[in-house]
Amino acid sequence: MKRIKLLLTTVLTFLVFGLNAQPEIEAQENADFELLKNLELFELVYKNVDLNYVDEPNPGALMKAAIDAMLYELDPYTTYIPESKIEDFKLMSTGQYGGIGAIIRQNDNQVMVVDPHEGFPAQKAGLKAGDIFLEINGKSVEGLSTSEVSEKLKGKPGTSLEVKVERDGGELVKTLTREEIKFSPVPYYGMVNEKVGYIKLGSFTQTAGADVLEAFKDLKGNQGMEQLIFDLRGNGGGLLIEAVKIVNMFIDKGTDVVSIKGRDPSVNQTYKAVLKPEDTKMPIVVLVDGGSASASEIVSGALQDLDRAVVLGQTSFGKGLVQRPLDLKYNAKVKVTIAKYYTPSGRCIQKLDYTHRKTGSSAGEISDSLLHKFKTKNGREVIDGRGVEPDVHINEKEFAALTANLVLNNIIFDYATKFEKENEAINDPRNFEITDEIYSDFSNFVLQQDFEYQTVSLELLKKVEEAAQDEASFEKVKEEYQALMDKLKPSKSEDLQKYKTEIIPLLSDEIIGRYYYQKGRIQHSLVKDEFILESIEILNDLSRYNSILKIEN
Repeated sequence: MKRIKLLLTTVLTFLVFGLNAQPEIEAQENADFELLKNLELFELVYKNVDLNYVDEPNPGALMKAAIDAMLYELDPYTTYIPESKIEDFKLMSTGQYGGIGAIIRQNDNQVMVVDPHEGFPAQKAGLKAGDIFLEINGKSVEGLSTSEVSEKLKGKPGTSLEVKVERDGGELVKTLTREEIKFSPVPYYGMVNEKVGYIKLGSFTQTAGADVLEAFKDLKGNQGMEQLIFDLRGNGGGLLIEAVKIVNMFIDKGTDVVSIKGRDPSVNQTYKAVLKPEDTKMPIVVLVDGGSASASEIVSGALQDLDRAVVLGQTSFGKGLVQRPLDLKYNAKVKVTIAKYYTPSGRCIQKLDYTHRKTGSSAGEISDSLLHKFKTKNGREVIDGRGVEPDVHINEKEFAALTANLVLNNIIFDYATKFEKENEAINDPRNFEITDEIYSDFSNFVLQQDFEYQTVSLELLKKVEEAAQDEASFEKVKEEYQALMDKLKPSKSEDLQKYKTEIIPLLSDEIIGRYYYQKGRIQHSLVKDEFILESIEILNDLSRYNSILKIEN
């Protein structure tokens, strides 16, 4: 407090006696004064609330709420990380933590296992998807959130814990030993056919570049890969330097990969390819979707700008901001957006405008009038401010109301649990098929579940009713309205057949995951995945590939 008052006095002295200073110096002094004034006011408010509030406040919770509210006015990526959340932060950057190795999620008032990862403590101890946590180390977890249960499951590698779970109406007790859980950023790679290799990158953690390099060398050197499909769908990003390493594999040494520019000139930097590339000629298709963000967009954006790969899929998320974690006292950190990044053509793909949003409101997309056009290396036109637009678009699937409800109500998930209980094994995930017999059994299972859903036409009809009620004219058409409602009321049995083709892939994925985990899910998806099939067509047609990238034959 004394230090702040001294600084405040110093600033005031300069303001009083430095009237002949340069305008820019005065502006800086005014900014310093505002900063110190507000810091002092904040301290006074905090102290007076702590001393005088009718009930004794929780100082830690009060301060965290204040910090979070302050940072909320900036962007969602500038965040305060208290000591209690440091392990979660490390997981995001390293892909490792001490725990049991399972994905869990909320199911009404309970938390259940969704996907035990192969080879980790949960799977080795016999926990299965669908198991509901009842107790951890003898203490009930009823009513706890997913994050609260997760905290109890995590801990120092080598320590043991006991969990009680509910399965099939009974209770089981399992003892697990926590391990250092290290998720590979490359959950799967392999050959799609004799020529085409496939690499799935799930995150940009500390080993992403090395793991992609290892996969690429194996596919090219040992398995005969001549063309590559690089899958960045659903990859939310991570470390920028890992993105640079991956791009470096496919472009000439010395080529610009990405530049970052911030308010502080000291953070400005251009990252170049500094290593000898692995292959600058191999045809590549990069897959992206709305979940591809940040480092994924650096890779896809750079390879697109350099005309080094065809980008296929759906428009990416549009995060063109760079964060840096800064250390605080008491083992806390603050992750601050320090810059925007720019792909080799000079574009920033940031979609939402956080700078000009009103206090407390959501950020809107950057206005069309502020968008700019850029040119790739071969002269193709690209724009900024809208994420990475793919060279070849794959339309997003819109699921029917029934299909969405089967997922949201865990009905597909619950059927897969039933299926696993009744079937000890299934064949190779690449060849697994939902037979008519399986789908018939699934349909019967669905019809036994108590749930309702509304079609788009019913929702529109209800809006008509509301409008008619407002205009006091509903009574005139009430009978006709009810007759139409009855005709449009969805039939579960009919819709199960009508939307069979969009339900089956979801059902297959859930069942395969019970036996072959994430690797099996990916292997199966490669057989009928629309993204993969279109990629193979492009790679098989070299003239089309070259035409997209404007490569001269």
